[in-house]
Amino acid sequence: MNNCPLESERKIMLFLVAALLLMGILLGTAAHLPVPVTLIAATVIAGWLLVFFLRERHHDDEVTS
Repeated sequence: MNNCPLESERKIMLFLVAALLLMGILLGTAAHLPVPVTLIAATVIAGWLLVFFLRERHHDDEVTS
């Protein structure tokens, strides 16, 4: 008997459970912080991502030229 459909369903269910658990931990943490702290953290993370993006873009320009 072929168990492939059951195995793929188990993998999908495990992925969904892990994704929901991770999302719950991350969103739950933000929900328990005061709004100003959450906004400051979001600003710091956005700034960090912007700096990373600009450095990667600058690095790609140097490599291609």
